[in-house]
Amino acid sequence: MNENVENLVLEHLRHIRGRVDQIADDVGDLKQRMSGLESAMNLVRREIALGDETDARQQVTLDKLNARIERIERRLELL
Repeated sequence: MNENVENLVLEHLRHIRGRVDQIADDVGDLKQRMSGLESAMNLVRREIALGDETDARQQVTLDKLNARIERIERRLELL
């Protein structure tokens, strides 16, 4: 009977070890996927920052053009 109990305990421990190994593999895979997502998010953030910078430059250009048009209109007495 003692031998049966030991075998049963060993069987459960082997099963537990197998599950822990499987969970460890899954966690490793998740870490890799998270690293990939973090890299992708950094690229998105960079693209957004570049877009904001472009928008700011375009707004400055539009403001300058607007000022020039207003000066031209004043000179031509169109206002």
